[in-house]
Amino acid sequence: MLTDLHGLLLTAPSSAAGAAFNLTVQRYLAYRTDTAMPLFESLAQEPLFAMGQCLKGYLTLLGFKQANVPAAAAALRAGRLAAAGITERETLHLAALQAWVEGRLNQAIAVWEQILRTYPTDLLAFRLVHFNAFWLGRPALMLASVEQVRPYWNEDLPAWGTMLGCHCFALEECDRHAEAEPHGRAAVALNPADLWSTHAVAHVLEMQGRQEEGLAWLAGLAPHWSAGNNLVHHLWWHRGMMHLGLGDTAAMLDLYDTRFRNLASPLTMAQPDLYIDLQNAVSALYRLQHLGVDVGGRWRELADHAQARIGDCLSAFTLPHFMMALLADQRFDAAAQMIGAMRAFGAGPDENAPVVAEVAVPLVEAMLLAARGRLADALDRVRPVLGRFSELGGSHAQQEVLALFVLRTARAADSGADVRAVLAPIDRRFAGGWRSRPVLVHH
Repeated sequence: MLTDLHGLLLTAPSSAAGAAFNLTVQRYLAYRTDTAMPLFESLAQEPLFAMGQCLKGYLTLLGFKQANVPAAAAALRAGRLAAAGITERETLHLAALQAWVEGRLNQAIAVWEQILRTYPTDLLAFRLVHFNAFWLGRPALMLASVEQVRPYWNEDLPAWGTMLGCHCFALEECDRHAEAEPHGRAAVALNPADLWSTHAVAHVLEMQGRQEEGLAWLAGLAPHWSAGNNLVHHLWWHRGMMHLGLGDTAAMLDLYDTRFRNLASPLTMAQPDLYIDLQNAVSALYRLQHLGVDVGGRWRELADHAQARIGDCLSAFTLPHFMMALLADQRFDAAAQMIGAMRAFGAGPDENAPVVAEVAVPLVEAMLLAARGRLADALDRVRPVLGRFSELGGSHAQQEVLALFVLRTARAADSGADVRAVLAPIDRRFAGGWRSRPVLVHH
């Protein structure tokens, strides 16, 4: 009987198919650019592989792109055709994929948690709860998931480093920075090419204002990133953020052009509108422009992608970034169209519709009002949801750009109460408070 990387039964049509599945999972955990290659090549030869098709569907949905959903649905159908004789665990994975395809992500998480109660070392269930809980803005769930299963893991398991990195990041997002850091450093000591754990420690250093340590941390590990996927771009963005924390805007702009938004790089050319790459780019330009840097025509290609994705609301946190790009390029008609599409999505059946309707729509409407000079109206629109930005997903470091928008608007409107409301949680969360953040100090 074949097994997965952690010894759980795997129903596969051949040992070669099982090996391709395990190699793909291994590469997925490592954020490799060639993650899907072994699986896709194997499925082309042996398509009657339920967990293989399920993994294909999972990988397809990771990009939070509406245009990819039909391919994931096709993988689900193919997995159902091969479902005879599979294990209960594998059947549950297909149920989780179906829920995700249908826009019932809360249900998918519930199924993965069900799997973990019986099979606590299930790699896919564990990692997908962590990933989706993060993008749903639920750090407490991230940490609870880790703490539930970690007692069943040990250093002899192939993905022990994954556990350590996820524990680090979950603790960091729960503001427990001192506890978080040793887990992430231990994971990177095991494997210097562990991108997720490298990223988790970078977050700790960012939140604690340890910018010079952060730059050294990332510079020392960068030689290990050559096989990495677009998470490498995000690591370079983190390096840019640390330069900004030291007041070096030129370094951030250089990293924008040469690293995390290099339009000629193979990673960018392969996925020019990947959600996290667009988040990186928009938030960097918004900060730089706020600091008085001339960013030239860089907004245009970002606005092109944002306009092309109007109606795609699968990543709630990306939506305000789309709006920032549209408004920076003066595309007010497209901005209005985007708001209409978001309202339509927010009235629909997707389980993430409420947060789009209740949080993202007021935020982007406020952005449009502010761009049209209606500052008081913008503040009126955004004020009721100021404390709910975390529900959009993303990290505390990423969410800072949303706070910056409200702060700029409040300062321009000379509204001291709103300024204080924006800065208070930042004072609690970032070491050194808002005055340690040059982008927030600058008027």
